[in-house]
Amino acid sequence: MKYCYLLVICLALLSRQETFAQNGLDFKIFTDEPVNFGGPAGTDAEVERFQKGRIVYKKVQVPDFPEGTDVLIRLKVRSDGDRWDKSGSCFVLSHPDQITMIDVSKGEKSFPSSSNIQERYLGVKATDDYKPAIELLRFMTPFGVGHFSNDLNTHRKPVYIPKWEEEVVWESDISHLLEVVDNTFYVGVWIDSWTVEGYKVDLSLHYSNRPKKAVHIKPLVNTINYVNGQPLPDFFAETPLQHSFSFEKRVKNVKLYYITTGHGGHSGGDEFVKIKNAVWVNGKQVLEIEPWRDDCASFRRFNPTSGVWLKKDSASYIDFEARKYKVKEIEERIASSDLSRSNWCPGSKVEPIVMDLGDLEAGVHDMKIEIGASKAEEEKYNRWLVSAYLTYEE
Repeated sequence: MKYCYLLVICLALLSRQETFAQNGLDFKIFTDEPVNFGGPAGTDAEVERFQKGRIVYKKVQVPDFPEGTDVLIRLKVRSDGDRWDKSGSCFVLSHPDQITMIDVSKGEKSFPSSSNIQERYLGVKATDDYKPAIELLRFMTPFGVGHFSNDLNTHRKPVYIPKWEEEVVWESDISHLLEVVDNTFYVGVWIDSWTVEGYKVDLSLHYSNRPKKAVHIKPLVNTINYVNGQPLPDFFAETPLQHSFSFEKRVKNVKLYYITTGHGGHSGGDEFVKIKNAVWVNGKQVLEIEPWRDDCASFRRFNPTSGVWLKKDSASYIDFEARKYKVKEIEERIASSDLSRSNWCPGSKVEPIVMDLGDLEAGVHDMKIEIGASKAEEEKYNRWLVSAYLTYEE
């Protein structure tokens, strides 16, 4: 009787999943779309490009989901000849009726002065008439995946991976962002490539059509230099990022989503040093963390062109003749992609850090982000890519 009951439950779940698949929507936004610097464009006439092709974006329209829905984002990236690891961001413009990065990139409008930091770092903070891009997915390209995943690189392949992968695929549940990926919106991908070869990307959104309560979104800050004229965001070495936001009435279940990665690939750069990030809201510290990834070796199969060197080590092994363990000195192969980094690995996505702020009263609220960053100097491009937004209920 017990097993029959379990069988009924399993069949019901399978039937339910099939219904969701039938009623859901897979919306393809980019297919084999080039992202490069001054290289060839793709064939999709609806795609527009900025920064000589380092940004591709598109106006898209999906059906309305009045009862809410789950949303899954899926992004594929493969090298089209760029052999390096690069920062990447998939973003959406939440208020296209206001000033946007598109307007500024086209030279039609300017960032409001109140969105700037130190009059030099433009378009970082949300204002009444401007909202920075909301990140749907932060990612880091691996070294040369796809284009260089061939037999020519077998001498770099460690014994513990069966083959080089042909692409890297990231998926993430962004159901909490339904409000900004519903109906009509602008979505884009930025990759910090400086080669004409660059990358190719596929981007799709899956809407399950399963009823789910939606939440509201409030963009706060974004330091990524999407627009020509925006300098590298190295200001954290001199000043915290301070921002004020407001609500017209009391809101409930407020969550702060915080995405952060440190960069500066030279020896001792912010990419390779643990640096504290701290966030305050209304004078109360809500986060103190040293964002770090020490599992980068697990992405080795995506990094065929990563630099490799040898390091002496002591290895314990089984000597079958002596029938016991022995220790000998060996030279271990180490790849640049194996090294730990400031909250990212070559080939990884970057998960938001989520802070529960509870309920907030109507009125103005203050936020401060402080990072003990290093100064950017000649050939030392230390910088922190940080974005943040709120979700809330009324």
